[in-house]
Amino acid sequence: MRLLNIKTLKLEWFHNADVAPSYAILSHRWEDEEVLFEDVNHRLMCSLIRSPDGWAKVLAFCKIAEQFGISYVWIDTCCIDKNSSTELSESLNSMFAWYRCATLCIAYLSDVSTDWGNKDSYRGLSRRHPKYRGHPRKSVWFNRGWTLQELIAPKDVWFYKRNWTFLGIRSELIDELHEITGVQKEILQRNGLEHLHTLSVAARMSWAANRETTRPEDLAYSLLGLFGVNMPILYGEGERNAFFRLQVMIFQSFSDHSIFAWKALSLPRVSRLVAVLSISTLTEA
Repeated sequence: MRLLNIKTLKLEWFHNADVAPSYAILSHRWEDEEVLFEDVNHRLMCSLIRSPDGWAKVLAFCKIAEQFGISYVWIDTCCIDKNSSTELSESLNSMFAWYRCATLCIAYLSDVSTDWGNKDSYRGLSRRHPKYRGHPRKSVWFNRGWTLQELIAPKDVWFYKRNWTFLGIRSELIDELHEITGVQKEILQRNGLEHLHTLSVAARMSWAANRETTRPEDLAYSLLGLFGVNMPILYGEGERNAFFRLQVMIFQSFSDHSIFAWKALSLPRVSRLVAVLSISTLTEA
């Protein structure tokens, strides 16, 4: 994995997360002006002009890491060479472990207004309320496919809102985050990942309901870590094929076949992909 040195702003390579130095990892929604691998690796000064907001995000994240005494950070936009299909595949299959091994995980909710306070800001409003705009519950971070594993895998998650103002910590917002995401409370505790094995395949898959990804295949790829399975990343195969391959891997790895109980769960997009399959279909795969 590559880590960004916050002192030099240079990328450094480490064989895996287990041998890497202490690092902070960022969970965020991609926006228009992100800093890319090429910008950092080749020191492209033009990117300072092209992506001022992206660099502001990187530098603000580095500053927070430094406040925690951490000298390295990992950001998906600039720490993966996405022009290399091999590296991209290895990175996406390793990402759950990278979030799990991070010393600090920061979730940046850029669409949450600074007008909202900390823990109490999660309470008291319906989504239909006219003043709901900019409320933490409405953040698109909670609707993205990849942020599901980024919520669950780390030891804990520190949430920041617009302008990098502290919002709260996952382990102190368990009730609120459970209500928003449907993730069981024991998983949201500090080091809650140790309880993951107690939950059925269907329960884990249900967390992905109503989440969206920019690339259709990512709906399946973003769930690999939740089930502890690996498979090649094949962009262009389509959502259905990617999900089929994921189910084959799950079927081969788990004796629990609750994944087939989807009609009763009423989860439109994910259940539609699962419902077209049968145990006999997977057995023949």
